[in-house]
Amino acid sequence: MKFDNILSDINGFGKFQIRLMLIQIFGRMCLPCHFLLNNFMAAVPSHHCDVSGLDDGHFFGNLTLQQKHSVGIPKGQDGTLSPCRMFAEPQYQYLSASNSTDDAFTVPCRNGWTYDNSTFKSTLATEWDLVCSRKGMNQATATIFFIGVMIGGPLFGFLSDRFGRRPLLLVSYLSSMTFSVLSAFSTTYVLFAIMRLFTGMSLAGISIISIVLNVEWFGIEHRTFCGVIISLDWTIGNWLLVGIAYFVTDWRMLVLAVTSPLIAAVLVWRWIPESARWLMTNGKVNAAHYYITQCAVMNNRSTSMKLIILLLSLNFFQRYIYCKKLCFLSRFGVAFTYYGISLNITGFGLNPYLTQLMFASIEVPMKIGVYFCLEKLGRKLGNAGALLSTGLCLFINIFITQDKWVARTTVAVLGKALSEAAFTIMYLYTTELYPTVVRQNGVGYTALVARLGVSVSPLIMLLEDVWHLLPAVSYCAVALVCGSVALLLPETLNTRLPEFIEDIEKPKRQQVLEEEALVKSSRMKEID
Repeated sequence: MKFDNILSDINGFGKFQIRLMLIQIFGRMCLPCHFLLNNFMAAVPSHHCDVSGLDDGHFFGNLTLQQKHSVGIPKGQDGTLSPCRMFAEPQYQYLSASNSTDDAFTVPCRNGWTYDNSTFKSTLATEWDLVCSRKGMNQATATIFFIGVMIGGPLFGFLSDRFGRRPLLLVSYLSSMTFSVLSAFSTTYVLFAIMRLFTGMSLAGISIISIVLNVEWFGIEHRTFCGVIISLDWTIGNWLLVGIAYFVTDWRMLVLAVTSPLIAAVLVWRWIPESARWLMTNGKVNAAHYYITQCAVMNNRSTSMKLIILLLSLNFFQRYIYCKKLCFLSRFGVAFTYYGISLNITGFGLNPYLTQLMFASIEVPMKIGVYFCLEKLGRKLGNAGALLSTGLCLFINIFITQDKWVARTTVAVLGKALSEAAFTIMYLYTTELYPTVVRQNGVGYTALVARLGVSVSPLIMLLEDVWHLLPAVSYCAVALVCGSVALLLPETLNTRLPEFIEDIEKPKRQQVLEEEALVKSSRMKEID
């Protein structure tokens, strides 16, 4: 007896499934808070060299701050102070003439930097002077975090396929809290980077286990709804991040604040059920019966349990082999372009809080549209279309100049919404492609490839020193190529979740007939 048949008997979309989604909100809303945290934690405020070292004990000390800047720091063509260079000696002639570097010797900042603290009280950049020649270290903090996510995906995927979804989800909650707190109290850059690596590994568990656990408890007709609704947790977390970051401008307190929902996640974990689908495929019939009974009672379908009890003894031991239906390249492109846009909120000429709020808010109408798109077009065309449209927006923005910030921001927000649509579809799509026996493993390894894209994405911005348009061209090219590759994946709309490799390898016609019969049976029960 297939698990989808059981779900159709006990209601694959009832109070039990709704409670399961609501319980996991606390854990899932922390994901965007940490994944996009670098937009605020690693923000680089306006800065210039500290000129106190130029004090010669005489005339320099009597100058106003503005005059000290005029004689100590060169100015660019737009009149702003150089962020990375200073004069080797005070240039007093600039007190009465325009400041220029044409006839004066400049050197890198000798005595550190002075930062504008009007927006951020402290960030990683101001804490450890990660600017100018060290700006790569600031960008690297995001890459290090996502390398951790990349490692954590297959690790937690393997462990949860072996030991179950529920216990590993608790491990993810506890380890995420622990390493986040340790990172907030780090005294050195190296220690902070190590703690962020482990934080990323731990959060990867929450990311992949929660989506799989939810999808495995939903019936065929409601999996699309499940995938889209779960993705709204990301939007809620995005809003939460903007609100917290606006009021908490110290990076250490910000890390602690965005991690705090995990306390509630741990407290409500006791009510999260194990995946009965996983239990059945691993031969744990008694445990599966316990959770199926819970679901049936809560969904007012307890009368269906008599038939299910007779059929649960069927053989669910089949060989453990790896899934052949992979979507690595498509997932890489989705993650690469999504974070390429999401981690570049300062490039549109607006306040970073406003930009982040716009990026978060556009997700809601887009996800509503995704639901109807998936129901009509399916996963394959929806995913490919979203990726290709994202690439088109990135291509258009290449030709819009920086001074036209309204047009640039409008196109960027649209591109962000489309990349979010691709991300939402891909999470659901990936879960549906793998059979239960290796689903968490498959999702974990696919997440590894995705996080490889995420890890590289922040570093692509450093290519602007080679050519200012090279980052945008790179993001655009990857989106278009991976969107085209997505067209080669199989369709999973209204198909039964495969439980074993044999289910994937069945002739397509046989699968269609079985799925049509299951959907028809489910509708008849709803009518009754």
